[in-house]
Amino acid sequence: MILEKRINAFVELGKFLSQFSQDKMEKKENVMLNDLFFDAVKLQINRAQEFNSWFTKENVLYGIESWTKLLNLETLTNWTSSYNLTNGNPKTIAVIMAGNIPLVGFHDFLSVLISGHAIRIKQSSNDKHLLPLLAKYLEYVEPEFKGTIDFTDGKLTDFDATIATGSNNTARYFEYYFGNKPHIIRNNRNSVAVITENDSLDELKGIGEDIFRYFGLGCRSISKLYVPKGYNFDPFFNAIFEYKDIINYKKYENNYDYNKAVYLMSEFDILENGFFMIKEDNSYSSPIATAFYEYYDDLTSLQLKLEADKDQIQCVVSNTIENAVKFGETQQPSLTDYADGIDTLQFLSALA
Repeated sequence: MILEKRINAFVELGKFLSQFSQDKMEKKENVMLNDLFFDAVKLQINRAQEFNSWFTKENVLYGIESWTKLLNLETLTNWTSSYNLTNGNPKTIAVIMAGNIPLVGFHDFLSVLISGHAIRIKQSSNDKHLLPLLAKYLEYVEPEFKGTIDFTDGKLTDFDATIATGSNNTARYFEYYFGNKPHIIRNNRNSVAVITENDSLDELKGIGEDIFRYFGLGCRSISKLYVPKGYNFDPFFNAIFEYKDIINYKKYENNYDYNKAVYLMSEFDILENGFFMIKEDNSYSSPIATAFYEYYDDLTSLQLKLEADKDQIQCVVSNTIENAVKFGETQQPSLTDYADGIDTLQFLSALA
């Protein structure tokens, strides 16, 4: 299948997904295969929380909206134009997907298919219902995709390369099992925010979005704050107060109560506002309803530290650090914001 056909199929998928937003889910005119797929996808969105209690309807729709913005002709054409994707020798790529946030494996799914390869997918049990429907939609839109998309619950076999995402523990297993073939193996990463005394209220509100979207479960979710020595946290807590209703979600509340109890029994010093806690800690990975924080002396030294720890960090949010993500935009990555900084499309194009 030529690249143009692959791109056009995903453009049609983007048009289809544009019907599902946080404001409403409503059929539009002139969308391909709506009678066959609209109600089925709507049902899966409404039922997502039954299968994974972290997958609220709001967060599933947010994830879909994020992809809708990217699946258009201009964006896909610009993205793929930097690579040689003529691919006269397609391979079968085994993809092991995480399940921490809705459609977290979609970028790998898109990358493999847009590069002309076949994909063999092992999904997480936490996120396994929506993607097969979207894959079926693609097959109906572009029949040449049939036979190139395979979902399996069993052992992965008969593949030429692997893209696997998991924890630090599973990454070691992946290295052992898949190390003899071309592979991308990803493990735990966290994201950090660098705060200064000059950040505005609106910018700090953006950090709230970066912390609370998907309940903080994404690798792009802020789990660590860097603040200047002597920083007054009142502006930060004032800015994130608009997210207070998150405590009304029972599973989040249970995590908040549990982690708070652990901190208090351990006599750790924490600051909290009734729905969120911060704790001084050198670690990057913090529990749900918590962010760790650390003081810095100067931005130059901090930048050197972040560079040294780049293998643990997914993205940095800052107004002052070079190439950092803007406040409030961690969950809106572009197609070139590759997980772990590894260019997935370059990896796939080199396999042809």
